[in-house]
Amino acid sequence: MGNYTLEVCVDSVESALAAKQGGADRIELCANLVIGGTTPCAGLFEEIRSVCDIRTHVLIRPRYGDFCYTDSEFRIILREVRRFRRMGADGVVIGILKPDGTLDLERIRVLMEEAGEMSVTLHRAFDVCRDPFETMEQARELGICTILTSGQKNHCREGVGLLKELAAREEGSLTIQAGSGVDAAVIRELQPLTGIRAFHMSGKKLVDSLMGFRKKDVSMGLPLFSEYEIYRTDPEKIREARRVLDGLE
Repeated sequence: MGNYTLEVCVDSVESALAAKQGGADRIELCANLVIGGTTPCAGLFEEIRSVCDIRTHVLIRPRYGDFCYTDSEFRIILREVRRFRRMGADGVVIGILKPDGTLDLERIRVLMEEAGEMSVTLHRAFDVCRDPFETMEQARELGICTILTSGQKNHCREGVGLLKELAAREEGSLTIQAGSGVDAAVIRELQPLTGIRAFHMSGKKLVDSLMGFRKKDVSMGLPLFSEYEIYRTDPEKIREARRVLDGLE
């Protein structure tokens, strides 16, 4: 589909199918998208593979929150990279920082070796690192294929200046992928300003639960989330984004 890449972040089989239907090039598979995404279970990966042939990159993130991990958490990350490589994932999405905000080169080198021939994306740990340009060069030297970033802002529209600078330094060996708040309108606006050719979106819509009987005074988690509303990828939002990308020169 041209020289532009559209990746959709999903945490369910239904959303993966919607992404494929809408024209996504690949998915980033995770769990718990509402808290920024964590590592998905093997069963979810296997079920998606059984019903959908879309290219799949797997987020490896053992918990929500920052990206400075204990030794135990690192061993979990390493095992998950190994597991999804053996299961046939096309790529993994990783990132580890040191307490000073620099990339944890020693640990990421270990993960890169374990990843083997899989594509590797540096996730939005990049957006909270100390020096984005130094980190970009380190990622290039490590052999990382893609950096997912909002330009170190909450919304990629706010990070347009840094996104443009990063895209200018790609040099063909590393792809800058814009994320956070991406939709068709944002792609139309940002692509000419930045030159970025890869975009990451979720295209979520709120879907009502199938439950008819509802105990609304009982919460299973954070009270700000309803137990009876589910986020799913909207294929039409993906289709709109695809149309914009396909219409670019």
